[in-house]
Amino acid sequence: MCGRGLASIAAMALTWNREPAPTWDEAKQRVLGSLPGEALGLAEVKPGQRLADEWWRVDDGGHVVGFGRLDDTWGDAEILVAVEPDSQGKGIGAFILEQLEAEASQRGLNYLYNVVSSDHPDYDEVRRWFLGHGFSPGTDEELRKQIA
Repeated sequence: MCGRGLASIAAMALTWNREPAPTWDEAKQRVLGSLPGEALGLAEVKPGQRLADEWWRVDDGGHVVGFGRLDDTWGDAEILVAVEPDSQGKGIGAFILEQLEAEASQRGLNYLYNVVSSDHPDYDEVRRWFLGHGFSPGTDEELRKQIA
């Protein structure tokens, strides 16, 4: 992470909050709204709809700035890292990834992975970000990182 990202995080009051019963809500719509439902494992998302997997909300002084999702299957975990557009470039994504890695490590998981679909609106940028954070190309559109 660049020094600017570290300084930005230091100036923030980020909190990592597990959502006990995650649903599609206004904050998720604001942060994730541009992603197709398929990226969330859904054909379509509707307000109040229950979401599968484990979700965490990242707040900065009471304002939701991002989300992390972990789908733990067969010793590995598919993850989602999402930061609201106005908060990108401040190290929040790295904070979310660090928290998801800690969650996975506590469970004794082997790998984190993310599938970046070629029709993702920010395909190149998202792939570069994950590769820059220690992920390696896997099969097809998958990026993987071994848990230490």
